[in-house]
Amino acid sequence: MLHLALPLVLAEIGWMVMGIVDTIMVGHLPNSAVALGAAALGQVMYHTLAFGIGGVLLGLDTVLSQAFGAKRIDDANRSLQHGLVLGAVLTVILMGIVALMPIGFSRLHTDPQILAGSVPFLNALNWGTPALILWLVLRRYLQAFNHVRAIAFTLISANIINVAFNWFLIYGHQWGPIHIPAYGVVGSGWSTMLSRCYQAIVMLAAIFYYDRRHSYGLFKTKWRWEPARLRELLSLGGPIGAQIFVEIAIFGAVTAIISTFGALPLAGHQIALDCASFTFMVPMGISTATSVRVGQAIGRGDAAGAKAAGWTGILLSSIFMLTASCVFIAIPSTIARGFTPSPQVIAAAVPLMFIVAIFQLFDGLQMTATGALRGAGNTSIGFYVHLCAYWVVGLPVGLYFGMRHHLGAAGLWSGLCLGLILAGIALTSIWHRTTAQLETIIASHKARPSLANPAPIPN
Repeated sequence: MLHLALPLVLAEIGWMVMGIVDTIMVGHLPNSAVALGAAALGQVMYHTLAFGIGGVLLGLDTVLSQAFGAKRIDDANRSLQHGLVLGAVLTVILMGIVALMPIGFSRLHTDPQILAGSVPFLNALNWGTPALILWLVLRRYLQAFNHVRAIAFTLISANIINVAFNWFLIYGHQWGPIHIPAYGVVGSGWSTMLSRCYQAIVMLAAIFYYDRRHSYGLFKTKWRWEPARLRELLSLGGPIGAQIFVEIAIFGAVTAIISTFGALPLAGHQIALDCASFTFMVPMGISTATSVRVGQAIGRGDAAGAKAAGWTGILLSSIFMLTASCVFIAIPSTIARGFTPSPQVIAAAVPLMFIVAIFQLFDGLQMTATGALRGAGNTSIGFYVHLCAYWVVGLPVGLYFGMRHHLGAAGLWSGLCLGLILAGIALTSIWHRTTAQLETIIASHKARPSLANPAPIPN
């Protein structure tokens, strides 16, 4: 598990570090509260849609890992081809929705100064959407085939490029006759867009390299339109995308609500959200590895291996997240000070950091258990759990404490905390019940002549 998970964890951390670096560099602009607020609103709104819509592509994890485990490489190649078609459609949908989002911003009664920075920042991110979706598709193929070092390298090197472009575009520079204007928050958006283009190019190069080295025959596989295969990807990926959207959208909704409180609470919220998102990347990487290992084990008919992979991933996530909780409790001010020198923003972030510490363990449990279930073919249950935990319970509780009791951002975050606790307990319990059904799932898997239609696990 560690052999596969560590590069994926590095990749996910690299992904999150890109956003954190943007926040830190924007946070050192004049009037850092407004700059942080503008970046927060743009980032959260874009990523809520991007990862919700792009999450549909995670159905490839189940199909590709099970195909690789069963040594059906041609089947995996055809699934990748259809994944690229699906990705192209999702790109058009995502770019269209993001282009219309500024219309919705005008109805939030958000600080005009924040809107002035967040709208062009969002537009810059949107131009990187084709590269982002292409990267999401291609990385699923590589990680299902155990080639995860290329993914880690891509994101680590993309961070270096992002820092360089941020330095050029955010602050502006003058070298004799050469003048680069200071674009501020918007420059950070363009930097992220250029970095994502780099990621897509490197990922394409990695696909060519591994295909030639291992003779997978990806580029020799003739295109054949298979509607059933596309329906399979949608049936598996649709619930995953809905689950991710439900989970991330709750943070988007809270961000939108906090944006009406003013720049200072929004800036503190962004720092706490970046910290929670950073630690979340570790169980996210472990979750992906867990999904791949469970899927590969089911593909080769190994029920004991699938069960062991699931619980190993959950254990690793739990150890890390408990450690992260201790760090957040011990040095919240020090962490916040790394984002901004403003004492007011730091004071707004620290109470939220304590709430982040409380839900760390449960955030790791829900993410890794979801990965184990995804590898086994059950991609729908996470959506229902998250919908109930976050929207039926978490958000109303957060609004009650945040608005009715005037606790502001801390009250809203308390609702998020409760939702994550419920989701973590529920999904871990569902995986425990699922392990008793693995023999039945594998038997039905072996009875099929093709992997085109994985059998779902009963909810």
